Amino acid sequence: MKKVIILLLMLGVTSGLFSQYTNITISTTNSPNEPSIGMKYKDPRYLVAGSNAFITGGGYGGYYYSTDAGLTWTSKFDLTSTYGVYGDPCIISDTTGAFYYFHLSNGGGAYWLDRMVCQKSTNNGVNWNNGSFFGYNHPKDQDKEWVVVDPRNNYMYATWTQFDVYGSSTQTDSSNILFSKSTDGGASWSNFIRINKLGGDCIDEDNTVEGAVPTVGPNGEIYVGWSGPKIRNSQFGIFFDKSTDGGTTWLANDIYVADQPGGWDYLVGGIYRSNGLPITCCDISNSPYRGYIYINWTDSASANNHDVKFVRSTNGGLNWSTPLKVNGDASNREQFFSWMTVDQVTGYIYIVYYDRRNTTGNTTDFYMSKSTNGGVSFTDEVISSSSFTPTSSTFFGDYTNVSAYNGVVRPIWIRLQGTALSLMTAIIGTPTGISEPVTITPTDYKLEQNFPNPFNPSTTITYSLPKNDFVTLKVYDMLGREAANLVNEYKSAGVYNFDFNGKDLPSGIYFYKLTAGEFSSTKKMMLNK
Repeated sequence: MKKVIILLLMLGVTSGLFSQYTNITISTTNSPNEPSIGMKYKDPRYLVAGSNAFITGGGYGGYYYSTDAGLTWTSKFDLTSTYGVYGDPCIISDTTGAFYYFHLSNGGGAYWLDRMVCQKSTNNGVNWNNGSFFGYNHPKDQDKEWVVVDPRNNYMYATWTQFDVYGSSTQTDSSNILFSKSTDGGASWSNFIRINKLGGDCIDEDNTVEGAVPTVGPNGEIYVGWSGPKIRNSQFGIFFDKSTDGGTTWLANDIYVADQPGGWDYLVGGIYRSNGLPITCCDISNSPYRGYIYINWTDSASANNHDVKFVRSTNGGLNWSTPLKVNGDASNREQFFSWMTVDQVTGYIYIVYYDRRNTTGNTTDFYMSKSTNGGVSFTDEVISSSSFTPTSSTFFGDYTNVSAYNGVVRPIWIRLQGTALSLMTAIIGTPTGISEPVTITPTDYKLEQNFPNPFNPSTTITYSLPKNDFVTLKVYDMLGREAANLVNEYKSAGVYNFDFNGKDLPSGIYFYKLTAGEFSSTKKMMLNK
């Protein structure tokens, strides 16, 4: 023990409660809101994002693309389609590397919200085709689509909510969950089918069925969860259905997963509209948790206290765990607009959400919770570089989003600065070979806590240089012996993300030390194989 204490003193180890990641402003043009982000299949250097963007003269489709893992972005607002471009953007990539931008229609007349549109890009989001459509059932209205790709065969599966008449309070008007698929890269779509058994009303509030986000299992199973009423006006919860034959047939009866106290439609101070709709994911990696199904949502623990909730199933959705509170704070503060993804290389679960645990009033941070043990437990970390205060007159959309691959995580969210909305991401992990400074020059030297930590076998170390300097970044074992020499060169001012791979090192505690000019800082990390 004395050796450890002496080493800590020698290296000058410091610690903090939170890691701070470089935040990137993707766009501030046309009031972006309701964001989505997608990584190119197995190549996170290429990212595409989408948002609602209130474009002068009509149109809603903003799109943004990056070729350097999100460090820099090109913004465009010229997405057009014969079927119109409206809200609910969903960005995904298929196994060929093509990107897809799904959204609602807005063609005017008979075309308003009567279908979903699928537009395709084969050049990493630079250009998009006119698109195909699915779910056409005029005069019924279609809403909140989401789509997933089955990597076994490149099929795409879509689920969404259909309203007999959107906003209707007539008891005979109903909302239902529908399904369609494409087997030819989005060129055409199957006739839709209804998959839920218990429908909802059409008011687009707690008694409406909403939030159908599909996911695929390791053997091609299709899973989907949604929110809705179990008993109208009194009991609300999370429902689940599945298909094991490519969407042809579904369960005879929906599985009731958990209660959702307060329902999915609720009020949060300073937010124009908020909801706690569920996200469904499945681990299809080769991790120990392959085949586990996860559902994440938010609900009301008490007045003005919404929490992030999580359940898992280890047997194909037949049984579910007791809902776990993901956010680890003990405060009676708000957490809202959560989204979840699974890194299909590591099996790690990432959930992002707005959070007010460290603030007062309506001031808000953006957080990420991560699980490395199949959802048994989560660790929380603030990922926004500063807080912001929303106003109830400003529309943020209905969701945030996050995408991850092999330790590279890219969340996306909206922040309000003064009266301007900004589309934001954070640099969490970088693909191999990318270690470029961000264009914003920091004001201080800084060495961040590595992430993830503990790690196996890769982690990202971020450091900041306020001016040009000669930099060394080294890793030491518990006895103070040099285990790795990561950086030993002159660097320009900026923020750097270095991917450290410990595959050749044994499990244990290590220390990494940054030296730049007269600045020196050391932090501890744990390799857990």
